[in-house]
Amino acid sequence: MTGKPIKTGLLSFGMSGKIFHAPFIADNPLFDFVAVVERSKKEANKYYPAIISYNSVEELLDNPEIELVIINTPNDTHFELSVKALESGKHLLVEKPFVPTSKEAKELFALGKSLNKKVMVYQNRRWNSDFLSVKNVIESNRIGNLIEMHIRFDRYRPEIGPKAFKEAPIPGSGIAYDLGSHMIDQAIYLFGIPQKTLKIGTKNRKDTQIEDYVSFVLSYGEGLQVFVTISNLVVDNGAAYVLRGTEGTFKKLRSDVQEDQLIEGLKPGNPRFGIEPEGDQGVLTYINTFQEKVVSRVASPTASIIGLFEEVYHTIRSDKAFPVTEEQILTQLEILEQPYWNQE
Repeated sequence: MTGKPIKTGLLSFGMSGKIFHAPFIADNPLFDFVAVVERSKKEANKYYPAIISYNSVEELLDNPEIELVIINTPNDTHFELSVKALESGKHLLVEKPFVPTSKEAKELFALGKSLNKKVMVYQNRRWNSDFLSVKNVIESNRIGNLIEMHIRFDRYRPEIGPKAFKEAPIPGSGIAYDLGSHMIDQAIYLFGIPQKTLKIGTKNRKDTQIEDYVSFVLSYGEGLQVFVTISNLVVDNGAAYVLRGTEGTFKKLRSDVQEDQLIEGLKPGNPRFGIEPEGDQGVLTYINTFQEKVVSRVASPTASIIGLFEEVYHTIRSDKAFPVTEEQILTQLEILEQPYWNQE
């Protein structure tokens, strides 16, 4: 039994809006997809005939019916638009990276509290099947005390992309903020705030203005060390996650299928949605009670970003604490905004 649906507006209908947001609020009894902003191409009504397509953010924010605004515009616009939306009386779900600096994040969290509005950050990769598989292995304690974890996001994109907010040296740009925000969030979610961190970055593509290789070290003291690496120049991708403990190792490919399924048009309500393909299981190698080495395959659970939107609903309607906490976001941004160690 659900309560009153949350009337929701979306600030952009590019790939983010079309793939990662609209499918989870349309045909969802918890939400009422009311409106979108489309400044040039008008495509949303082809998919959602009942919604309003506004020409500007201001028009959408002036609609008194809209309770929740999803801010999925370029990274350097998040702060300004979040302030406007909060002052218009809206709750917020803001795409990662939340804002470029921890200072701006503190201001937005404080403004939200002062206006009694929820400020939530969209860290959707917590609801990916490959990450959930890693989380399950850690919680099962099958590899003993953790010594190290490697998280990688590798792609081969030698060309300079057309999107300025990803390729130009402006606040919140680059792969550290784009993909690093996901990986650092996962580490903080699993293990808490690290004791020390280090950030390394290099520029390798011709004519690039930003780092295309970034690595973070998150140290949790005498025990666990976490290594986060993102690269745009990896031809042969390996494991996305490697866990090593005192009694075993777990390796997992990046295998979540939700993005590909959404691009193909599969709806989140489809029974096939979020099911990992056969053969993509993680590999668990451990020492059993007889001191024998055992190798086994570990299937990932079925996953869906719909879980994030359910949390958004309960945060607004029931005042439940949102699982992506203010402390976690501030820690993430403090790690992202630190200077590159090798460039100081």
